[in-house]
Amino acid sequence: MLLRMSGISKTFPGVRALDQVNFAVGEAEIHAFLGENGAGKSTLLKILSGAQAPNAGTIELAGQSVSFSSPQVAQQAGIATIYQEFTLAPDMTVAENVFIGREPGSRLFVNYRKLEEQTRALCARVGLDRSPRAMVRDLSVAEQQMVEIARALSMKSRLIIMDEPTSALSRAEVEKLFSIIRGLKREGVSVIFVTHRLEEVFELCDSYTVLRDGRNAGHGKVAETSVEAIIRLMVGRDVGLLQQRAQSFSTPEVAMEVKGLSRRRKSTDASAIELHDISFRLHKGEILGIAGLVGAGRTEMARAVFGADAFDKGQLIVDGKPVAITSPRDAIAEGIGLVPEDRKQQALFLSLAIRTNMSIASLDQISSAAGFLSSAKESALVEEYRGLLNIRMASGDQLVGNLSGGNQQKVVLARWLALRPRVLIVDEPTRGIDVGAKVEVHNLLIEMAKTGIAIIVISSELPEVLSLADRILTMREGHVTGEVTRAEASPEKLMTLMTIGSQRAA
Repeated sequence: MLLRMSGISKTFPGVRALDQVNFAVGEAEIHAFLGENGAGKSTLLKILSGAQAPNAGTIELAGQSVSFSSPQVAQQAGIATIYQEFTLAPDMTVAENVFIGREPGSRLFVNYRKLEEQTRALCARVGLDRSPRAMVRDLSVAEQQMVEIARALSMKSRLIIMDEPTSALSRAEVEKLFSIIRGLKREGVSVIFVTHRLEEVFELCDSYTVLRDGRNAGHGKVAETSVEAIIRLMVGRDVGLLQQRAQSFSTPEVAMEVKGLSRRRKSTDASAIELHDISFRLHKGEILGIAGLVGAGRTEMARAVFGADAFDKGQLIVDGKPVAITSPRDAIAEGIGLVPEDRKQQALFLSLAIRTNMSIASLDQISSAAGFLSSAKESALVEEYRGLLNIRMASGDQLVGNLSGGNQQKVVLARWLALRPRVLIVDEPTRGIDVGAKVEVHNLLIEMAKTGIAIIVISSELPEVLSLADRILTMREGHVTGEVTRAEASPEKLMTLMTIGSQRAA
């Protein structure tokens, strides 16, 4: 056994994060580490990586008792962590990032020839076809991830922890990553693979461990279990998997119409995705799915409709009236809300309280005529949506950054529910949240549609689009390539529309 953690406990003020947890990883093994948001996974991995110290328990590495006082000590022992949010320096080269703080050469001078030779060899091992002199800021997300893996290999790591490594990758990039991980296994490296995408566990992993509420819930060989069994271990109950809903609440009344929305690429932003003559109607009570591969222009379309990005041509019609939306403030005034793809960077104020994050779009409703905020109304709003959405929190004064990913997403949804929007655009509604919270978010979106809210759901997961949407638009390279009803939709048909276009999808 390469790694054995026994009886690990960790307590924070008022919270017992881990309670006598046991965790083991074999030699040359790909081990899935699973659990709902808030189950204790991050805390255990921080202890393993040297970022936190346990209150109790022991760690053995290759049969030797060890303790890690810092991440540097863990790295020296052969344990490397690749976080979901990369730790690369964008204004440094690939080579400088791979060997940062460990550059070959004398104490005073770096041997750049040796630095680039060693980096080139490591890049070849992970399949990164980039010059060691390339700037990291010019690399794609998948390429930056390869740099992180190359850095881990440069440390002669025996165990690599990968936290949600596929969350921002296309399917082709995921397959390449899996090939790299399998190659690491053949070289004798073990991998702890943290993911909420259970299909990836069965495609890649040898064994699994599940935590629930800071305790062991189960472990075993992946080949000897099922998706349903792992979900029961994670949430302690049976959860309905993503199935196509039986009832539609769409009405003939049009909530919003988009006509000829177009945007040209600017010379100042050569990487921006162009939009070409995008037109569609969205009905009250309808859930409209938007499907497309990375770079299709789905998020760019949503941001243009919401006024976050300018567009060159096109018209927006809300409740039958043409509207001019040049900023998010205009969109909010017209009853349009946006839950963005990156909730931490674009939606939440992580260092502020839940109450502030939840009420910030509804200040007019909870303020007096003189413009003063009513604390009583704000508290009532927080309690209303805390109960309605089953948000797990200590109080409205708790920092939103301390919530799990699923509960953070519910806070963002509560913000727009409180505004009572006509139209709600939700970009990647369940990215980075566990299966139990995913089902809760799906049910919430369906209940919102039932009240007459028109919803646009943008998702990279075809099962999610197929389970939620009444109608699905597909996009490719800034164009709408097709429209299918729920009855007509299938993964094969959508993928054809997303990759080739309408000519081949009939």
